[in-house]
Amino acid sequence: MIDRIISELGPWNWMVLGFILLVMEVIAPGVFMLWIGIASLLIGAVSLLIWDAGFWPWQVQVLAFLALSLVSAFVGKKLVGGRHDVTDQPLLNRRGAQMIGRMATLAEPIKDGRGRIRLGDTLWRVSGPDLPAGTQVRVTGAAETDLELRVEAV
Repeated sequence: MIDRIISELGPWNWMVLGFILLVMEVIAPGVFMLWIGIASLLIGAVSLLIWDAGFWPWQVQVLAFLALSLVSAFVGKKLVGGRHDVTDQPLLNRRGAQMIGRMATLAEPIKDGRGRIRLGDTLWRVSGPDLPAGTQVRVTGAAETDLELRVEAV
């Protein structure tokens, strides 16, 4: 069945698949289907040139497509995904990291390693040594999720 479909469409099956993948990339951008679509179009172009060659059955075409998809996705990741522009505000979306070094007073005591401080208009969860409410503390770090600050007594 696959042999019949592939032989009826000829090399255009790769072109159709490539254009479908490119359209899917436009509809749902993620810069992933683009590279696979390009690989499909390249296999289609090669197939147009050597379609009747005995060494180019559909199984070899699929293997070449898979290999070229991996290579093109890797190259595309290096071209597009490797950009890390220097910014003047490296902590812009990392609120917890922005608080490191600030001083605050414990709003709630730290019991069993957990408590709360007020910084600005926000009540932050903190972790640190057990301390009574009203103690001055310094923020020394932030959790990876930026939901909890680490503190020490001043």
